[in-house]
Amino acid sequence: MRISTITNWAYGITVLLTVLSGGAFILSARSAEQERRAVEEHLAFDDLGEELALGAEERTDEARLFVIRGEERHLQAFRGRENEERRHEAAISDIRALDPSPAEATALEEVEAHADALDKIELAAIAAYQGGDRQTAQSALFGPDHERQQTALLETVTRFRELASARTSAQLEAAKSRSDWWGIAAKTMLGITAALFLGVLYFVLKRRVATPLTRMTGIVTRLAKQDYAVEVPLDPRRDEIGEMNEAIQIFRANGIERDRLDAERRLDQQTKDFILQMMHRLQACQAQSELAEVVARFAPQIFPNLAGHLYVLNESHTSLALVGTWLDPHHSTLSFESSACWALRRGRPHISNRGHSDVVCQHLDESETARLCVPLTAQGDTVGLLYFEEREGDAPTIEGSRLYLELIAENIGLALANLKLRERLTNLALRDALTGLLNRRCLDEALNRHGREDTALACLMIDIDHFKRFNDTFGHDAGDVVMQYVAQIMVDAVDTRGAVYRFGGEEFTVLLPGLSEAAATEFAEHLRERIGTTPLSHRGRILGTVSVSIGVAEAPQGGPVLTLLTRADAALLEAKAGGRNRTVSSSGIGEGVRVGIVAS
Repeated sequence: MRISTITNWAYGITVLLTVLSGGAFILSARSAEQERRAVEEHLAFDDLGEELALGAEERTDEARLFVIRGEERHLQAFRGRENEERRHEAAISDIRALDPSPAEATALEEVEAHADALDKIELAAIAAYQGGDRQTAQSALFGPDHERQQTALLETVTRFRELASARTSAQLEAAKSRSDWWGIAAKTMLGITAALFLGVLYFVLKRRVATPLTRMTGIVTRLAKQDYAVEVPLDPRRDEIGEMNEAIQIFRANGIERDRLDAERRLDQQTKDFILQMMHRLQACQAQSELAEVVARFAPQIFPNLAGHLYVLNESHTSLALVGTWLDPHHSTLSFESSACWALRRGRPHISNRGHSDVVCQHLDESETARLCVPLTAQGDTVGLLYFEEREGDAPTIEGSRLYLELIAENIGLALANLKLRERLTNLALRDALTGLLNRRCLDEALNRHGREDTALACLMIDIDHFKRFNDTFGHDAGDVVMQYVAQIMVDAVDTRGAVYRFGGEEFTVLLPGLSEAAATEFAEHLRERIGTTPLSHRGRILGTVSVSIGVAEAPQGGPVLTLLTRADAALLEAKAGGRNRTVSSSGIGEGVRVGIVAS
């Protein structure tokens, strides 16, 4: 065969293969375009479903926060979500233009119906709240009807996303299969053509087709395994490979965004779980120390990037004392006057930030660190302060966590106020209102408790001499002053050696654990002399001095604890019968011996 014939045959075959290759590439390009559209449609359906679910939940959250707190910003946020709902309705109309399946169209109609029902409930609740009916508003937003509509909306959105995902995934798979098939055909014909023009066509195939497809195959494989760490290189070409590369970049970006949102949701749920655990433990606290320990233990778990202090106001509301701390904060003093904090002055959270956009609290230093002071309030009364500061080297956290910080502060304030109220009620139940001494109930409990022990216990029964005559002469107000004066002297004298009780009327009881009768008698004499040597005055009027009679008894040497009060009272009667202003021990009654008798 002549060379020219072979050349002509080669030319003809090359032309034919070129034509066929061109047709194959055209069909492959169309398949790639169909694949791109399928990807876009899939992403559009998926994004719409996600936005509908998130929008409904966020709008409901804003409505609930508004009827709970009454803050205008939640109402504005709710109305902002309402505008987003209108955009979602426009997006749903656009989706209908994409010719969804009958099941998807039905699901969209159900989504709209549930969304409209939720809107009616929420708008009605807000209107009721603005009309002053807060109970009705909260019942509507937290009631079973709202919960049922919201659950039905979320379930319908999920079903719509599943239907849309199944259909678009099938379309995407079919488009990809056609694209792959035509790509293989094109490569085969190009391979045959390359045998004739190896030098040029091999270079074109290598640089323009094979290498990009190989690279994208590895990228697509890793993305299919949800390995979004793979880098997708930028390809400036405007052919079908460039479009596939762009589609892969979009797919990777959406995957990364979904992973980020999932991580945020998990972190947010973890934060809510920790807050709930802390609230449960705050409600079970029985002392400020327990409350401070709970806060110091859970605050670092909820906000690992924020150090802080827990302060409590004193009874006069003039200064704050530190009761709890976590993660070693450096920029606030341990105690300060209440006027030194802008949050306590304003009754609202106050940020001292890096940009110096607001005044800095006087109890803070001049650091550039962002710091937040949140007043702890309950029923309109301020009981303390919760302080947070961002740790050096960590990402800013205060602004993004402000809602949770204020929620925690609100619950800590309620728990702290409840503890203070409980302490006040306990004092009212255990202490005498006039003198502040422990009452008769506490005395009985102390004696019962000592009755189960085998240790020495001395008892002093004390009576103010001629108290009725004192009341008749100077008035009951002056008598109350005398009672308070005698009570304070006894408390100061006893200190930590025992306890002082008001037995009743003008009689008092002192229990001194570990003292013998002789030591207790000596102490009683010292106490009697101290009371009787200090003059009294009331409203500028000299009242003179008062004297007391004291009976002393001991257990178990002098008898059982069960009869301790009776024996001490008998000694007191003996002291009063002997002329008052004297001390008598129970052991000396039977022998007719009086101890420490001083003429009145």
